[in-house]
Amino acid sequence: MSGYLIEYNRSTRDRLVTAFEGKDGPQRALAERLRRERERTDGEWEIVSLNSNSVETIMKTHSRYFSGHRLTNSVA
Repeated sequence: MSGYLIEYNRSTRDRLVTAFEGKDGPQRALAERLRRERERTDGEWEIVSLNSNSVETIMKTHSRYFSGHRLTNSVA
């Protein structure tokens, strides 16, 4: 199972999705989410970490994060 870090702008619906693959992927995604939340200065950005077998599954189960524009270097 992989971990996915999603950064989602509530106003613009822009998103950046980063995949953390491998056995420790979910733990690395969570650690990165916590780090980025500590450094976040713009309250419009929501930062979440999700675990799934594929980004396609997350696109179905958490579709609101995928309604806007994908930013550069994003996996979805």
